[in-house]
This record gives sequence, C-alpha cells and structure tokens, in this order.
Amino acid sequence: MTQTPSQTVGPYFAYGLSPQQYLYNHTSIASGNLRTSSTQGEPITIKGRVLDGQGNAIPDAMIEIWQADAKGQYNPTDSDFKGFGRFGTGTDPEAQFIFQTIKPASVDGQAPHITVVVFMRGLLTHAYTRLYFSDETTENQKDIILNTVPEERKNTLIAQRQETPEGIVYQWDIVMQGEQETVFFDV
Repeated sequence: MTQTPSQTVGPYFAYGLSPQQYLYNHTSIASGNLRTSSTQGEPITIKGRVLDGQGNAIPDAMIEIWQADAKGQYNPTDSDFKGFGRFGTGTDPEAQFIFQTIKPASVDGQAPHITVVVFMRGLLTHAYTRLYFSDETTENQKDIILNTVPEERKNTLIAQRQETPEGIVYQWDIVMQGEQETVFFDV
C-alpha cells in the first residue's frame, strides 16, 4: 500500500493547501475569510492558536472549518457566504488562525457550532473537533454531541466571546495534548 496525501504532510500540505504560508506565488482555493460585507448573519471573528503539550504555539498547522450559514443551511444559496475556510498558522506573526465569518444558526436541534479539522506535521491523521459558542449556554446544554463529552472537558470546545472595537471576537485555542487537551472526535 502507498501513502495517501493526508499521510504525506510534505508538498501536498504546503504547496497545495496553504501556499501563502510558505511564500509560494499562488493563492489557495480557500482562505480565512468566509464572508463579504453583504453576507447575511452576525459577523464574527474567530481567533486562536494551535498549542503543543507545553503550551507553545505551533507555527505551521493548518485549520479548516465547515459551518452552516445564518439560516442553518450547510449548502447556502447566499453566494456571498462560503461555508468552508482554511487558515495556515504560519501566515500570522503570532502563529494564530483567524477566521472572518458569521455566527452559524442551529441545525437539526444542535447548538450553533463550527466543525474544525486540524492538520499539522507529525499528525498522520487529521484531528476533528467542534467549536461551540460561550454565549449559547441554553443551546449548548441541549446539544447531543456536546453532551457526550465529560463535563470537566466541555470547556475545551467552547470559544469565549469578546466585544472589541473591531467587532465580536471568539477566542479559542486548540491544545493538541496534555492536561487541557481539546476534545477530538473519531469520525
């Protein structure tokens, strides 16, 4: 058997998925900006870092997000909104991922959430997790997936809302291992 692209982090990762991060002279098919000025829904920014077990930021991880739109649809008819984004942490001086998006609506009775996939060196199979919102307390308490997570670990999936002069920012770090490791799901 041969390796799949997800197992060969090397050229596929850098050249094809996050080229700006590695200073290649072409653009990616996806970015951290999922919205335009006319996109319907509450505009938000999601900021965070991917951290190793010692709390150090990982400068060459790649994060992908998938989300519903403001109406709870995964295949939005609003051409101004893309439900998919990608950000390489090497494009930011602080090794952050930054997504300009909208707050998703509830889908099928689940709390508003964003599906997150983590790619990075040394990780032969990408890691899947979810981001929930701190200001959706009632919805979070009813979410069927979040309720499968032990109570003491739920906080690793909840982004904290901050009001800033630039708008609403949700801060959320992804911890790959250690005491505060983010909950990852087998998909």
